[in-house]
Amino acid sequence: MSLSNKSSNAQRLNQWYVYIIYCSDDSLYTGITTDVERRYKQHATQRGAKYFRGRQPKQVVYLESNHDRSSASKREIKIKKMLKVEKIKLIASTENQLKECGKFCLMIVVD
Repeated sequence: MSLSNKSSNAQRLNQWYVYIIYCSDDSLYTGITTDVERRYKQHATQRGAKYFRGRQPKQVVYLESNHDRSSASKREIKIKKMLKVEKIKLIASTENQLKECGKFCLMIVVD
């Protein structure tokens, strides 16, 4: 492995993501990880958060990158304090780095 590959791998390991998952009970779960695909699979197989023991993840609907561990944790806390309607607006916003939120936003029924 070349030095540049080692450097880019190290950068990826230090990059944290904040994500929101739309769940089978229409709830929205917020979390952080360095590997969104791996973490989603953990949630889907009930090896992730206890939150998913009574529900299944349906889709990652929101993603932010370019965080370190500290800023990701702070952002996660801020999002978790939001009302569901505020989270839906965030999912539909330009802050969302996923391209497919439009369909999700139409599917959600706000309580």
